[in-house]
Amino acid sequence: MFKKILIANRGEIALRVMRACRDIGIHTVAVHSTADADSMHVRLADESVCIGGPLSKDSYLNIPAIITAATVTNSDAIHPGVGFLSENAEFAEIVRDHNLVFIGPSPQHITDMGDKVKAKKIAAKLGIPIVPGSDGGVSSLPEAQSIARNIGYPILIKATSGGGGRGMKIVRSESELAEAIQMAKSEAEASFGNSEVYIEKYLPHPKHIEIQVIADNFGNVIHLGERDCSLQRRHQKVFEESPSPVITPEQRAELGKLVANSIKQLGYRGVGTIEFLYASGHFYFIEMNTRLQVEHPITEQITGIDIAQEQIKIAADDKLSFSQQDVKLSGHAIECRINAEDPDTFAPSPGLVSSYHSPGGPGVRIDSHLYSGYKIPSYYDSLAAKLIVYEVNRKRCLARLKRALSEYVISGVKTLIPLHLRIIDNPEVISGRYDITTLERMMAALQ
Repeated sequence: MFKKILIANRGEIALRVMRACRDIGIHTVAVHSTADADSMHVRLADESVCIGGPLSKDSYLNIPAIITAATVTNSDAIHPGVGFLSENAEFAEIVRDHNLVFIGPSPQHITDMGDKVKAKKIAAKLGIPIVPGSDGGVSSLPEAQSIARNIGYPILIKATSGGGGRGMKIVRSESELAEAIQMAKSEAEASFGNSEVYIEKYLPHPKHIEIQVIADNFGNVIHLGERDCSLQRRHQKVFEESPSPVITPEQRAELGKLVANSIKQLGYRGVGTIEFLYASGHFYFIEMNTRLQVEHPITEQITGIDIAQEQIKIAADDKLSFSQQDVKLSGHAIECRINAEDPDTFAPSPGLVSSYHSPGGPGVRIDSHLYSGYKIPSYYDSLAAKLIVYEVNRKRCLARLKRALSEYVISGVKTLIPLHLRIIDNPEVISGRYDITTLERMMAALQ
């Protein structure tokens, strides 16, 4: 097992990884920007190294500075956390070249799954159902017109290197196609440095369902059931629950088995998540994330498995200590992302946290780096806390969530707590029949 791990991230995810390390006796090194000198992940780490200025490119994306910090602290491995360099194949390769262990999959798997078109082709080859569309990047308008006529409008134009909704356009008729492609290409080039786009059939009211997998170096692959991440705004997840209120045990077993077998064929190792759209009883592959997911705690709550810890053990070449038959899904869990944002406009709200009181009691978990007197910087992601609640069934879980949200006090900045209180009173959410358009329709109705 590793003696010391450098955590190349910040905020709540750095703390989450740090806690997983501590529980198995591993020392930790925090890296931080000058803007994060007072952050909780720096305060709680065994060692810390300042790696640059406040801009991400000068610190959390500064590969030479991170590698140097790992070397001078005699770290054995680097955990990339979520975001920043967590799905950067070049970084994983450089870590390996410096005789350090990258806690994640192989650079080749990161590369393959980071290319949305290639990932779709791999999924199809493995027998995973995909959304009808182009076989790869679309090179001309006549080609796009031909594909769109074949699969029928509406269609979705997506960036090959995309994510988070950037470079994505819905096209409802051929008259909109040329302009939409041009806009998507420009946005993709600006966001990802790659203007290539592809086409998929647009599914108007699907759910977003994802399957968590864990694979070791010895061919053992298990799945941990699904998460329902359909409540999104601008394609960013806000509220997640597990299990999904609309997936049957038979569907769960069938899809989980298909995904686990596919991951085994792929020779993948580490943790990963296969994301699907679910509509009219059918699942369609969207993408695979080759890292720990922000929403992993709800799966931990219903399985009792520490996913972050398993990820570290696998990187240290340990075998999975449990089989698929040992995985028992029990109860219901919900996660709310408490972003430092205006709950009506989603405008970022950095600044001083003048007072802080987190909820507690049975079945309540808070993953956060906030404390009273902490100043939320304006340079990074607005995620300030994750509130995770657990109960024996969904109805009681929603009631517990309402209680926990009402106890949560974060003063001095705006947060999404008021939005979450509205979400859990929404009839579609209460019924479980919500989809990826529900939150945006809900927000539009409030205007």
